[in-house]
Amino acid sequence: MKRRRGRRNARRTALPIVVLLVALGALVGAVALIVRGDTTPHPARVARYVPPTAAAEPQATFAPIVRKATSAPSTIATPESVATGTPKAEATSTPAAASSGGPRLAIIIDDCGQWPDTEHGFIALPVALTMSVLPHVRYGTQIARDAQAAGKGIMLHLPMEPISGIDPGPGRITTKMDDAAITAQVRDDIASVPLASGVNNHEGSRATADDRVMRDVAAVLAADHLFFIDSLTSGSSIAARDAHAAGIATASRDVFLDNVADVDATEAQLRHAAEVAKTNGSAIAIGHPRPTTLTAVRALLPELQRDGITLVFARDLVH
Repeated sequence: MKRRRGRRNARRTALPIVVLLVALGALVGAVALIVRGDTTPHPARVARYVPPTAAAEPQATFAPIVRKATSAPSTIATPESVATGTPKAEATSTPAAASSGGPRLAIIIDDCGQWPDTEHGFIALPVALTMSVLPHVRYGTQIARDAQAAGKGIMLHLPMEPISGIDPGPGRITTKMDDAAITAQVRDDIASVPLASGVNNHEGSRATADDRVMRDVAAVLAADHLFFIDSLTSGSSIAARDAHAAGIATASRDVFLDNVADVDATEAQLRHAAEVAKTNGSAIAIGHPRPTTLTAVRALLPELQRDGITLVFARDLVH
């Protein structure tokens, strides 16, 4: 009995000593942490909150273009044709519209709203350009808004019946339509590109030679205070005459830049347009959203500037 009591007394005596040692060890550890300055968990073990961000905007892909490239839509090799679209891209820039005396040249890029990659390339150029947007096409609204944000001119590219019989696309005006149908369609096309301050014809060699059709079109444009530029897809066009008779500020195209999808050929046409501007004081050139046309315009901008050519908006040359 005496042995058991001795063991119990020993255990009771040892317990406080163990507790004291544990407490003393904890105190020593805390002091060590304070001395080291390591009073917070290691950063690697802390979960970091990353706030959600908006999805990244797609980037424009302007790959280098070699001369004599033919990757642009082949169906716009002539003024009278229509084609479908390609995936969109994003890119804008603010141009510095030149204003000075001397020869003035307006460059209109037709058929916009279908090939946004190339169209954004034109929008990004730091010069005055006018984008003519087709009605009821996939990227028409986007291109018009981006062009406006970049300070470019915007027109409606009004589809009109050609002699060839090729379908000029949605929103077309034909000689078989009665007066009421023409009026309604033109109004609908204008509503499709509400940022437009003027109009030029897309194709239209047959319709622009028809006096009744053009008087109907001109009446709507006059009511909406829009200017008109005759693309002159036919020598028989009376479009400018009827627009002028309706009291609309008007002008006519002087040069097509890219009937041939070739950089050298387009540069030659652009130089020709500059010569017309020098001779007449001004000129209107029409091109299309081709990579080859974009390359040619980019390349000749310094030359045009050296020659004293001022790039202006299409609206600046109507009268």
